Amino acid sequence: MKKFTFGFTLIEVMVTVVIAAILMTVAVPALKSLYEGIRARTAISTIDSSFVFARSQAVSYGSRVSICPMTSTTCGSNWAQGFSIFIDNGVTGTMDTTNGIADVVLRKVDAFNSNDIIKSDLSRYSFTPDGMMANGNSGTFRYCPGTVDNSSSEAISMNSSGRISKVKTAVTCN
Repeated sequence: MKKFTFGFTLIEVMVTVVIAAILMTVAVPALKSLYEGIRARTAISTIDSSFVFARSQAVSYGSRVSICPMTSTTCGSNWAQGFSIFIDNGVTGTMDTTNGIADVVLRKVDAFNSNDIIKSDLSRYSFTPDGMMANGNSGTFRYCPGTVDNSSSEAISMNSSGRISKVKTAVTCN
């Protein structure tokens, strides 16, 4: 009578583990690059939609709408910690009450990945009631995952007319 045994021998298991280790060594760096690319696209898409939202709200409310990283009630400079979009009726870049009208936060975007670098030409972006950038300003908002010269870096730019577009050239966060 034949005996049937089920399972794997020690050598079969060791060969499988070695092959898996080799595949992981090759695959992990490629996955990191893929992850950074997806993270950058997702973040710049969030930023882009936030700017489009702010511009449309400025037109809808007939008021100036500002976007900036908030530190208590004033605009800060650390975009990596997230930013707020608010109706900015009083002192520009400050959450205040002017003539009995309080500024209102319309949306808050949470902090981005702590390893990423975010650079902006302006510390605050403001849209006027006609959808144009306040004071004729224009600027570029850059998002670099991990390093300042990452090939997955992306950016959006705003011109003085309020037009928001994605930057197609190489992006660095220097």
